[in-house]
Amino acid sequence: MVAAGAHRAGPLKQQNKAHKGGKHRGTAQRRSGGRVSVKALPHRRRRDLNRVDRRHQALQLRRQRKEAVLAEKRSLGSRDGPPHLVVVVPLHARAAAHDGLRLLQSQDSAVVHVDEGKAGSFAILCPRLKQRWRFVTAQAGDLHAVMDLAKVADSLLFVLDPMDGWDSTGEHCLSCLFAQGLPSYALAVPGGTDLPPKKRIDAKKKVAKAIEKWFPEVKLFPLNTEQESSVLLRHLATQKQRHLAFRDRRAHMLAYAAEFVPSQESDQVGTLKVSGFVRGQTLNVNSLVHIVGHGDFQMSQVDAPPDPLSLNPRVVKGQKKSQGMDVQEDSANGTDEMEEDVKILMKADASKQESLQSEVVPDPMEGEQTWPTEEELQEAEASQKENKRVVKVPKGTSKYQAAWIVDDGEEGSEEEDDDDDDDDFGDDMMEEAVSQEGESSEEEEELAEEECETMTVSECVRDDQYDEKVEEDEQMLEKYKQERMDEMFPDEVDTPRDVPARVRFQKYRGLKSFRTSPWDPKENLPRDYARIYQFQDFSRTRKNIFRQIEKEETEGASVGWYVTLHVCNVPVSVMESFKEGKPLVLFSLLPHEQKMSVLNFLVRRHPSNSDPVKAKEELIFHCGFRRFRASPLFSQHTSADKHKLERFLRLDAALVVTVYAPITFPPASVLVFKQRSNGMHDLIATGSLLAVDPDRIIIKRLVLSGHPFKIFTKAAVVRYMFFNREDVMWFKPVELRTKWGRRGHIKEPLGTHGHMKCHFDGQLKSQDTVLLNLYKRVYPKWTYDPYVPEPVPWMRSESALPVQEVEME
Repeated sequence: MVAAGAHRAGPLKQQNKAHKGGKHRGTAQRRSGGRVSVKALPHRRRRDLNRVDRRHQALQLRRQRKEAVLAEKRSLGSRDGPPHLVVVVPLHARAAAHDGLRLLQSQDSAVVHVDEGKAGSFAILCPRLKQRWRFVTAQAGDLHAVMDLAKVADSLLFVLDPMDGWDSTGEHCLSCLFAQGLPSYALAVPGGTDLPPKKRIDAKKKVAKAIEKWFPEVKLFPLNTEQESSVLLRHLATQKQRHLAFRDRRAHMLAYAAEFVPSQESDQVGTLKVSGFVRGQTLNVNSLVHIVGHGDFQMSQVDAPPDPLSLNPRVVKGQKKSQGMDVQEDSANGTDEMEEDVKILMKADASKQESLQSEVVPDPMEGEQTWPTEEELQEAEASQKENKRVVKVPKGTSKYQAAWIVDDGEEGSEEEDDDDDDDDFGDDMMEEAVSQEGESSEEEEELAEEECETMTVSECVRDDQYDEKVEEDEQMLEKYKQERMDEMFPDEVDTPRDVPARVRFQKYRGLKSFRTSPWDPKENLPRDYARIYQFQDFSRTRKNIFRQIEKEETEGASVGWYVTLHVCNVPVSVMESFKEGKPLVLFSLLPHEQKMSVLNFLVRRHPSNSDPVKAKEELIFHCGFRRFRASPLFSQHTSADKHKLERFLRLDAALVVTVYAPITFPPASVLVFKQRSNGMHDLIATGSLLAVDPDRIIIKRLVLSGHPFKIFTKAAVVRYMFFNREDVMWFKPVELRTKWGRRGHIKEPLGTHGHMKCHFDGQLKSQDTVLLNLYKRVYPKWTYDPYVPEPVPWMRSESALPVQEVEME
């Protein structure tokens, strides 16, 4: 009996099918034949945390991160860590940096060490706060000094002008520093007290508005009294440190003192004893060291002299402490500290020491499989005898001279293709004609000189510098025209009429699809590829090296130690530049970082420069801690396996720059400069290191264009692409395309003047253009040069030619 009010299902209730359990499972078990998968093996499962445990775990992680930040702050500038290195950068010619530094030296209960021979370089020791700072001043006009010091600085102190903030030189310096990577920084404004109160407020607002673009939400520190200097010093000590990836994984050092010991063979090369505080990572004596701007070197030993900036210095008999602030003067090269109580920490082991070899020495006979046999030599001699011909020669002609005489029928039969610069083929022919005309004109001038007599005339005054400037403007205008032509007609070239196209473009090939067609990366490699190193798996090698650094498996001088490095075979020019007051910065190299390979940089044009930059022009690169000169290739940044060559460094897109250079493990910042004729370095592009990959395929594309002469339903007669019948037959397998999207192929040649009948997938328009794409792999030139000349102090160029003024003919 059903209870009253119970629900009864209606006729429209959904009826689900019953689950057929066990059938599929049993079939899978029978198929496996008793084999058990690896995933089914028992293993300890991770226990899921409840809500309270998850909160507790998050709290612990947050506390650990906070303690790590505090420990880093406490170690920097303390007794166990290196002194807090502050680099003072004045951004204006009127910035009163010396007045601000004088206020910083006048701290109560502090000991000041002033470095002799180095203007604006001193150290502050404060035993009461258990802190020590080292201040180094860099001039904004000396670009290399500013960037080298910023590589190793813990903090940057930018000194501004109270009226204008910074000038054009300071803005250029800021652009370079931001592109390289900015450590922790502070902004100080000394001066401005002589202004009326109302103008002082207006000047402060003007400076605050000027820095808002570069430093949003950053506090300006006035630097006019001792109290304000104490506030600034406290801010430098307590602010959060910003990390630069390329220096945190390598041991680095700013030289505090240096001594040069010439070798017995030559006075120009010797051992450089560099003293300083180890920063970043543990320094191993068996690794190589890179002196920024001078090259890679080996170390022979590491010493441990007494710390000249110790917070608890040893009291020597006969010394008296003065009350209040003590000012001590250090020796010029620090040899007094280096000579007393020197302990040898470690010496280099020849079996474990890294080699300085940067290139592979190729064996020219490595590819040879067999030597020629006697039969092959006899066949070669017989073929030479058969190839001999009889020609008429003047009397007295030798056999060697007769071999170079060409008959009329053989002229033009053997012409070689230009290796790389296909677009400049016509220019080369013109240069030859001009040189021939020049030779004939020289002969005429010599004859004229014999007939003429000499006489004294008054010398006219002319402005040679102005003429040189006009010539530079003409060259720049020509570059602007080439860049505009490349934008309007990308990769298009004219088919030469004096050389067959099958000879002119014999190194090129056609592709069915640029994206999907295969291209072997090991095919027809140049001889320079035999000199470089290549990794089987670059990313795995990089991960293994970084994992060893994180595990701290390296033995050597720890971070914060004051050590002396004995660097071998150093030229005396390094010591001379240090005596001139330039900073001496050292970086230890990771394994393989002294070896040459193919580096790819991902860069983008800097907005401050819009001058055309052509591929294979000599540029200056700052990659991480290195700087060098090279002539790069530009290519598109895509995810495909082939990348199209770009003839110019584009203004609106990120491009990949390829050069031969020493291996550097990313991440690393990249700055690209171009040297002007007057010696200034213009920042033209910034970016980062993409990868070390010799297998990156860079494809140069050439586009031959033709015009439809007669148009039919799905066919057309095309002319002006080729100028003889043989060329049409040679390029018949290559696919055609048009600017309006039609695709087709060459059917047959018509006549003997290069006309051809083509078939397309639709009817052509009369204003359409028929195109044929040809491709060739290109490689960078071996133009690596580690020497970079010192730049002239930078000034904004006012004679730059605006792009809008360039008119196409």
